[in-house]
Amino acid sequence: MTEPNHPQTGANQWGPGHPPTAPAQPPGFAPQPQGAPGYGYPAQPAGAPGYGYPAPVQQGHGYPQQQAAPAPMAGAVLSIGDITVMGEQIVTPAGQMPLRGAVWNATDMSHTEEKIPTHAIVLAIVFFLFCLLGLFFLLMKEKKTTGYIQITVTSAGRHHSTMIPAQDPNTFPAVMGQINYARSLSGM
Repeated sequence: MTEPNHPQTGANQWGPGHPPTAPAQPPGFAPQPQGAPGYGYPAQPAGAPGYGYPAPVQQGHGYPQQQAAPAPMAGAVLSIGDITVMGEQIVTPAGQMPLRGAVWNATDMSHTEEKIPTHAIVLAIVFFLFCLLGLFFLLMKEKKTTGYIQITVTSAGRHHSTMIPAQDPNTFPAVMGQINYARSLSGM
């Protein structure tokens, strides 16, 4: 540290009295011919592959090359009610939340009733009068599921809840499969 670094020519000319100067041509862009629109196209070095083809792998001085991070997913990966998982985000009507570290919960608030349908009672009475086999119509059962399944997601201090109507007894296991998939995506 005996001698200070000497500035390059023109490098110390900056400040209020010296406005910045833009380069004549942005680096990496091909020069535009006269009369061409003002849109710049990236210059392709000689021997570079065309658009959409991967670049050739170049080894770097004997050191192992770092693998590129996977590209984020573009489309909707999962949709549960009005909650959609897209790439690294959870999209809800209230806004976006980060996917990483999200907490997913599901609550089954549905119930299934089993009863004898009205037409089975009518058939049992009619056929009881003709033969005793009419009582077998009372063995007919009808299952009806009513209620909702509540899905909640919490991430980065935000919370969103949605209700999914239960169509049949298999709705809750199907929704739990989606929730478990969302949990696995949140842990990545």
